[in-house]
This record gives sequence, C-alpha cells and structure tokens, in this order.
Amino acid sequence: MQTLRDRLLTDNEIAPLIISADKVAHVQLNNPLQHALLVLIKSGYTAIPVLDSSFHLRGMISKSLILDSLLGEHDFELDRLSTLTVGDCMNQDVPCIRPEATFSKALSLSINHPFLCVVDDQKAFTGILTRRSILKLISKYMHQH
Repeated sequence: MQTLRDRLLTDNEIAPLIISADKVAHVQLNNPLQHALLVLIKSGYTAIPVLDSSFHLRGMISKSLILDSLLGEHDFELDRLSTLTVGDCMNQDVPCIRPEATFSKALSLSINHPFLCVVDDQKAFTGILTRRSILKLISKYMHQH
C-alpha cells in the first residue's frame, strides 16, 4: 500500500526535472543524414529529437537508424549520407510527455526509453526528461527516507 510519503513523490509534476529545449541537441527534418550523424557523434548521444521548422516534435533519429538506412546489399552506401534527409529515416513513434505530467507517469514511460520528449498541447518541443534524472530523484528520495 502506498504511504502518504510515497504518494508525495509519485504525484509531483515533472517540470523541475525537464532539460529545456535550448539545451538539447536536435536536428531538423530536412537536414541531411550526414549532419545528423555528426551531431550524434559530437554530442555523444545515441538518439536525438527531430523538429520541424516551427520547432514541433516530428520524430527521433538515432545512430542505428542512420546505419540501417546506409546498409546496401553487400556493404554500406556512404554516398546516401548526403542524399537522404533526417525525415527519410527518422522514427515517428516517439515517447512524449506533457510538462504537467506526474512523476509516476514519467517513471512508467521511462522504463523502455533513455529519455522522453516533453511537448505542449500543440506538440511544440519544450525539452526532454531523462531516465537519469528520474533515477537520481528516486535515489535521493530513498536515501532521505
């Protein structure tokens, strides 16, 4: 049975844990795959959000999606890096959450994803919520109680 103390953690909003959009590496739909791969390599991330020109979330691109799109019948077709765009290869099924969502909802969504994209009512990208920040809060909570 959930105690009042536990409920205070799970019912809290996630807003304080969100990394704002201006601090998040991202690419746009029409960027060439070469640009996306460079951003991924330089940032050290395996996946990043894909935004349209109005900064609305459209999908996610990852190193593995890029490599899959370059795989030919016998080898990698590296020339496709400059001919394909992010929009050609991105995953449109992106785990999203609203800024006013509860910690409990964020925790359950983060089980299968290293980060959740945070969007408003119009799907405008406002930031990300990382599994790391969720786990840090749980760890802090457990050590205080």
